[in-house]
Amino acid sequence: MPIPDFQSVMRPVLVAVSDGNPHAMSAVLDEVSRHFGLTEEERAQRIASGTQTVIKNRVGWARTYLNKAGLLTIPGRAMIQITERGQAALQQCPERVDVRYLKSFPEFVAFHTVKQTEEGEQVEGVETNATVTATPDEQIALAHQSLHEALTDELKQAVQQSTPLFFEQLVVDLMIAMGYGGSRKEAGKATKATGDDGIDGIIKEDKLGLDIIYLQAKRWREDRTVHRPEIDKFIGALTRAHAKKGVFITTSDFSVGAREAAAGLDMKIVLIDGHELADLMIEHGLGVTTKDVYTVKKLDTDYFSED
Repeated sequence: MPIPDFQSVMRPVLVAVSDGNPHAMSAVLDEVSRHFGLTEEERAQRIASGTQTVIKNRVGWARTYLNKAGLLTIPGRAMIQITERGQAALQQCPERVDVRYLKSFPEFVAFHTVKQTEEGEQVEGVETNATVTATPDEQIALAHQSLHEALTDELKQAVQQSTPLFFEQLVVDLMIAMGYGGSRKEAGKATKATGDDGIDGIIKEDKLGLDIIYLQAKRWREDRTVHRPEIDKFIGALTRAHAKKGVFITTSDFSVGAREAAAGLDMKIVLIDGHELADLMIEHGLGVTTKDVYTVKKLDTDYFSED
């Protein structure tokens, strides 16, 4: 079954500690996972940032919300214990405990309420819609993914609108940013278009020039696909040059036949399409600038360990 959202996890968390004793979060996590019949693969699935499993993140946020509403206490490190209010919630909510129910408690409302910035703009303390199913961690990850995808589209459009000369320089700058080509001066010389038989340029694989990478760059419209003949031409050029490595970069995409042509060869050929090109530019800080930085911190449990 799908991994339950963090509101669906709230009541099972309370049930797991309903005996009134303190319980380790690890034991509660196991109990909740068993309750929902999660498979090993589902238990191992991670949130977008990769820092936690999805189910652990959702159980953790369920604990936070229940604690803020006074249904749980945290008697020790990584421990939880149900309160009288929590016991009452199990009686009052036989099917589901969720944000809508928690809003009946003033302590939770104070934590969860909409705040106002100095500029008068309303911002949510966490989120106000009781139907929201993503944890705050997941909301951040989803927002980051949306921003990344939007920036990718902007980059692709900007690159496609650039001049051929600018695109050649962009390819040089990207290879340098990725650690190839030695110095900028050497890389610039190495990647001057040869116009020779299907090879647009060459660049050193490392600063010492122990190997050479041959380049082909196609600044094509997004609706114009690179097909197998273009790759075959590039392979032929590499063969005649006795080359072992090549990179074919396009602002559009490769057909299935083109990708098949580049696979299973004695030489190594890497195909970079428009989307991958934009991703690499973002990863290596090329053509993009940092807009905002948000630091998300978590509790350092080692600091509070008195062992």
